[in-house]
Amino acid sequence: MGDGLVQARGLRKRFGDFEAVRGVDVDVAPGEVFGFLGPNGAGKSSTMRMIACVSPRSGGTLQVLGMDPDVDGPRIRARIGVVPQLDNLDNELTVRQNLQVYGRYFGLSRRHVREKATELMEFAQLGDRADDAVEPLSGGMKRRLTIARSLVNDPELLLLDEPTTGLDPQARHLLWERLYRLKREGVTQIITTHYMDEAEQLCDRLVVMDGGLIVAEGAPAELIETYSTREVLELRFTPEQRPTADALASLGERVEELPDRLLLYTADGEHAQGAVHRAGLRPLSALVRRSSLEDVFLRLTGRTLVD
Repeated sequence: MGDGLVQARGLRKRFGDFEAVRGVDVDVAPGEVFGFLGPNGAGKSSTMRMIACVSPRSGGTLQVLGMDPDVDGPRIRARIGVVPQLDNLDNELTVRQNLQVYGRYFGLSRRHVREKATELMEFAQLGDRADDAVEPLSGGMKRRLTIARSLVNDPELLLLDEPTTGLDPQARHLLWERLYRLKREGVTQIITTHYMDEAEQLCDRLVVMDGGLIVAEGAPAELIETYSTREVLELRFTPEQRPTADALASLGERVEELPDRLLLYTADGEHAQGAVHRAGLRPLSALVRRSSLEDVFLRLTGRTLVD
């Protein structure tokens, strides 16, 4: 099927009568950071679990590290690292022990896991907490330890399921720096995230999934160029002075009505703002910002809440 570390064609996953993944094609090249975006129930986690060789596919073809998960699951799992959405550390053990015990599951020698644990604690900036129990650590520290533990077997492929959910901005940025460092070292990464800024920062390429299908694919900048405009003008009005979307339609490429504001998608936000004033409209506030991956995501998947 080629040289990709992960290659899927027509990949499907069914749970009874429900088809969570409905025939997707995926290619992940060595050394890249690849992202899965999508609302809840889009099929991201089901796809990740098939790639991680913990959930058999229902249809299509899949190769991970050049092998078939149905036949070579144990061999593949020995060469990948997995960071689950929820930390599953052993809270009764110390930071060092969590790494050493996990390393032994891969058949690594005690000497090797001792050396590797020291290396990974330094990588995760946890060297000064080596002999502390895990339970009282902060959420950011636990997340860094979970990522460090996933690297104990020197994986060729790292799977990260929402790696920074629930973390404060400082912890998120530190984790981004650690993941970027792994990329520079050649570790291929596949990430699911609900944070659009995270996807823009980390991913070389990504797919947007909705309803079990891939609805868009490309680099973040390519997706913004294809599905949005260069800038967005956000306008807020009093209820009495708020215009209709039709009244703004000629001032930009697209208008979106939200309960609290109007979004005018345009190539030049300042020019559009001047046009709004020349049309005799007086917003309470006007903000020009660059178009983002979040604009693309919401256009492709909608603003309706999915549970």
